[in-house]
Amino acid sequence: MNAYQLKIKQVFSEVGKVVVGQSYMVNRLLIGLFTGGHILLEGVPGLAKTLTINSLSKALHLDFQRIQFTPDLLPSDLIGTMIYNQNASVFEVKKGPIFANLILADEVNRSPAKVQSALLEAMQEKQVTIGETTYKLDLPFLVLATQNPVEHEGTYPLPEAQVDRFMMKVYIDYPKKEDELEIMRRMANMSFTGSVAKVLSREDVFAIRNEINNVQISETLEKYIIELVFASRRPLEYDLVEFAPYIQFGVSPRASIALNRAAKAVAYFDDRDYVLPEDIKEVAYDVMNHRLILNYEAEADGIRTKDFIESILRKVPIS
Repeated sequence: MNAYQLKIKQVFSEVGKVVVGQSYMVNRLLIGLFTGGHILLEGVPGLAKTLTINSLSKALHLDFQRIQFTPDLLPSDLIGTMIYNQNASVFEVKKGPIFANLILADEVNRSPAKVQSALLEAMQEKQVTIGETTYKLDLPFLVLATQNPVEHEGTYPLPEAQVDRFMMKVYIDYPKKEDELEIMRRMANMSFTGSVAKVLSREDVFAIRNEINNVQISETLEKYIIELVFASRRPLEYDLVEFAPYIQFGVSPRASIALNRAAKAVAYFDDRDYVLPEDIKEVAYDVMNHRLILNYEAEADGIRTKDFIESILRKVPIS
């Protein structure tokens, strides 16, 4: 285990000083950070989504901005705008909070389409345009967005084509009994501060990214990823007859890229320089769940994307 992998372990330890039992969420956030992929977290209120991202940001020597998405938010509140300087009689650029390395887009589905599009354009292009000038965003640039699936009144669901720009959509579930007991004890103590030490620098992030990039994936597993992707688009060809009537659209080519990168990160976290089939299967659900679009019949018959992905992983062989 090299120095960078020890630092990754230390990040888990530092975040664990504040957040209890969310190592899976931290794992997915770090995969996004080290592979250049944005992460969408979805879960009911009170599951420490925002707290986890805040705690992770404190363990990194990176610029961090938290943006609370509200129905009255404007694109200029996000990317910035031109303001008039009366003393100099000129327009000057006032940059918005998007100019940071780590962005927490809290409750991203509470803002209208224009704001969401401005954010997602920055995610894809790594740049924003204010007035007539285009500004490159500082790297690494990572958006960690949260959304609440409970309330639908006053929300603006993200279109499927835009959700596709997130590398992974991670569903956060309730904690276990013993974890919730520890959460209650810790947070009921009003003198609890939960300080987090800084562990990783910007240089560390790029160095880890290079090491993950050098993790080997065999041609067999590359073809396996392609088979998984095509099975979501052409279920009949893969003996997935029971799901064929319910598929409106399979996953996009972004899914195959994300599966490759995420599997390499999982292998690296396990102190390996090569990818195993289990690494691909471990991230398949988070990478594919938001890219699979089922039709209305699927909803009426209680068919879930999770069921389809599990069947794909069972039926598609590794040649």
